[in-house]
This record gives sequence, structure tokens and C-alpha cells, in this order.
Amino acid sequence: MSGNPSAEPLAIGPNISVVGDSCSGKTTLAAALAERLGLRHVELDELNWEPNWTQVPDDVLLRRVRDAIDEQGWVIDGNYGRIVRPITWGAADTVVWLDFPLRVTIPRTFARSFRRWRTRELLWGTNRERLWEHFLPWDRSLVWWTLKSHFRRRRAYSAAMDDPQYEGARFIRLHSPAEVGPFLAAVSLAEPKAKTA
Repeated sequence: MSGNPSAEPLAIGPNISVVGDSCSGKTTLAAALAERLGLRHVELDELNWEPNWTQVPDDVLLRRVRDAIDEQGWVIDGNYGRIVRPITWGAADTVVWLDFPLRVTIPRTFARSFRRWRTRELLWGTNRERLWEHFLPWDRSLVWWTLKSHFRRRRAYSAAMDDPQYEGARFIRLHSPAEVGPFLAAVSLAEPKAKTA
């Protein structure tokens, strides 16, 4: 199922994946959903990044993801579509896609990167922002990565919403930041599904 939320009450969960471009607000929304619904919040970035901005090997990331979602009751944020999406979306009953335009996410990327750099914010317990990287045309630049992946991700996610592999998931696609508040205000935790014999 796909579509936009309305003002009507919306029962979702208990396993929720929040995806979207960098700086679309995935982590903020996931944390708010987890708090509102009484679920665990899992950040894929935290599972992926080691000190000195070193990514863990794919098999380690997959093991960490499987361990994190082994028990019911979670909100996981992040994409990592190449290897993680089949696991997270396969286990999720709700996928929330923050499909915001580049005119929203690119300015947010600069603003967030500058704030993190200026305050020397510690990220995932091990790393700090390197502001200069975002001004270069390479994949370590969130700006470059967002520009490069935005339309590809949009095509992939649109196709995945109709993929029988994920037919058990409800898709909620939010097109602007203005839709996030009403969505969050409307959600409640879905009743557990009855077990079939």
C-alpha cells in the first residue's frame, strides 16, 4: 500500500523503516516515532561507521542489522540500499519515505554540516564533521552524493513500492517537511497481527 498520510488516525508498526535523501530528517523522524510509539530506535549510520570514518565490511554491517531487528518493535533509519534494504524492508511492516526535493535537502546539508563542524559534534561516538569534504565532487561529500543519488533513489524506491518482495509493507511517502508534523501527530502503534494456524 502506498500513499500520503491524512489527518485521520494512522496505525503503523511495530517495525518501521525510515528512508530518504541525506538531510531529509530521517533520524529526527525515526527518533520521534520511536519515542511516540514506544519502540527501539536504530541508526544504520551508527552500525556502519567505525573511527576515522571507516566503514565496516558488508558482512559485519549485515550481521549488525540482523541483530538489531531480530526482535519486534523498532524504527530503523537510513538507506544503504545496495545490501541492507532487502533485510530492513523485508522485515518492516511500514516504510516511511521522506521524498523531499533537492531545494530542501541541499541547503539543509550545508547548514547541518557547518553546525556539526563548528560545534565539533561527535558523530556515532567516533567521528567529527570534515566541512571541506562537502565542497568536493566525490562520494565523501554529502552534497555530491545527494545530487548523484537523488533521482536514482527515487526511481528505485518507486519501483520497490510495487515489488512483490515487499508486499507486506505499507508505504507512506511524504513529499515535504510540512507533511511530517501532521503525519507524526496522526500515528499510533498498530495492534499485533493475529497469528494464523
